[in-house]
Amino acid sequence: MNIASLHASDPAHFAGGGRAARTRRTYSTRFALAALTAGSLLLAGCSGSAGAEGDDGQPQKGGVLKVAYDTDPQCVDGQQVGYNVTLNITRQITDSLTDQDPKTGEIKPWLAQSWDVSDDAKTFTFHLRDGVKFHDGTDFTSASVKENFEAIRDLGAKASIGQTYIDGLKSIDTPDKQTVTFTFDQPNAQFLQATSTMNLGFYSSKTLEQTPEQRCTGDLVGTGAFTLEKVEHDKAITLKRNDDYDWASSLAAHEGPAHLDGVEFSIVPEASVRNGSLLSGLVDVDTTVQSQDEQTLEAQGLDIVSRANPGVVYNLVPKTTGQIAEDEAVRKALNKGIDRQQLATVVSDHQAPATSVLAKSTPQYEDLSDLLAYDPDGAKKLLDDAGWKPGADGIRVKDGTKLTTTLTYWQDAPFLELVQQQLRTIGFDLQLEKKTIAEVTALQAEGKEDFTFGNLTRSDADILRNYFGANEQNSNARKPGEIDKVLARTTETLDEDARKADFTQATKLILDEGYSIPLVELTGIVGTGKNVHDFAFEASSRYQLHDTWLGGEQ
Repeated sequence: MNIASLHASDPAHFAGGGRAARTRRTYSTRFALAALTAGSLLLAGCSGSAGAEGDDGQPQKGGVLKVAYDTDPQCVDGQQVGYNVTLNITRQITDSLTDQDPKTGEIKPWLAQSWDVSDDAKTFTFHLRDGVKFHDGTDFTSASVKENFEAIRDLGAKASIGQTYIDGLKSIDTPDKQTVTFTFDQPNAQFLQATSTMNLGFYSSKTLEQTPEQRCTGDLVGTGAFTLEKVEHDKAITLKRNDDYDWASSLAAHEGPAHLDGVEFSIVPEASVRNGSLLSGLVDVDTTVQSQDEQTLEAQGLDIVSRANPGVVYNLVPKTTGQIAEDEAVRKALNKGIDRQQLATVVSDHQAPATSVLAKSTPQYEDLSDLLAYDPDGAKKLLDDAGWKPGADGIRVKDGTKLTTTLTYWQDAPFLELVQQQLRTIGFDLQLEKKTIAEVTALQAEGKEDFTFGNLTRSDADILRNYFGANEQNSNARKPGEIDKVLARTTETLDEDARKADFTQATKLILDEGYSIPLVELTGIVGTGKNVHDFAFEASSRYQLHDTWLGGEQ
């Protein structure tokens, strides 16, 4: 499942100094908004249509951006839910302590104008901006920060993503209204980047007093550029501009309120209807463009905007408790038996085959495609040596057990059928069964499947620790080992070069032991009308609509 979102901190922030340096490092970036133009967002691969502009060449005010979703967000609370469909809404109504540059990975000021991090990565002190208010007019202060983080802790398993970010949090101190200090009982180097995510966004006291179920229905009061006006499940979610907004991220292209009057997310499950609505101008944005529709849209002068989700790519994940997946030879054979370059023939031109467990948009990414080379003969030899012999139908058998398993999934993943065909040539029978999200989630909760399929989004390679670490949420159900020792080191240092080296080592171990079978990078592929400008992705590849505007031909 596509769950969280995070990113890495800038190496310039963490490199150098060493343990002998001063015991506390200060990170501060003034809000020089003029220094970051819309053009730099384009260079970062984050901006939408750059066609017609206003008469004076400047963004125009007004208009409601009509966005077509393919599925309904069952819950719109980003502190509880980590799906893209929810977080794309949450990002518009909540702000974060920090922001992250989608091009460089650098952590930048937002609601916090500066911060101090202790050399042991246990203490993080944030100095907040003045004048920030929630949509209900109440002040955003250090007490608000503490209240929200305590609420996330109290949500328990309902805030599964946020819990991983604040694991080991010992105390939150608020010496004054504009200062808040987090202290962890263990080093937690990933926490600074975590503060840039919408999973750690902020709600007013009124919202936090509600039950988790009430919050899911849409009565959410944040500090964001838009307010949440109405939630009609399976129909539409309506946002309205916050006219008092004056605390945009330091990465924003303009100060003050959003250009748009509002945003309407409509639920349109049928791809053909979304495509036709975009072509006719009934909607401005199709959030899930099908590969077969891309050329049609582009031929009509519409833009396709895309960005790979950082974090763990779409992959098959073996559970070592399964009868098939417990065999290391089988896991290794699967990685050799898949021709990832061939997968590119059945996905969008904007989508790429996996070259590692991590996507290229992840800051600590390193190309490990040599470890994923197509080698069907090597795969067959591994299976032969492990006692899996071809049966009469070509499917291998060992001690009466057939090399077959059923994979359930809910995502739109046509490449799985090609994977199925490729694996059959080495004697592995992969049965595919597409179900609803709820059905797949229930099956995975039972823990009886040999393999699961999915990805996990975060703009920091710490996602490996969440996804593959030997903990309660470990996707492999494996016992602790060398992988965990290496991943543990990444939380103990603020040196980004050292973190990247350890993440690369851990990734190699994960691949060597067959704990992940990477397939394709998940990429957000969005179609925008000719009238849509500066449609932007933030670092975790979710939408940031503060700078988006409408103008010119529709």
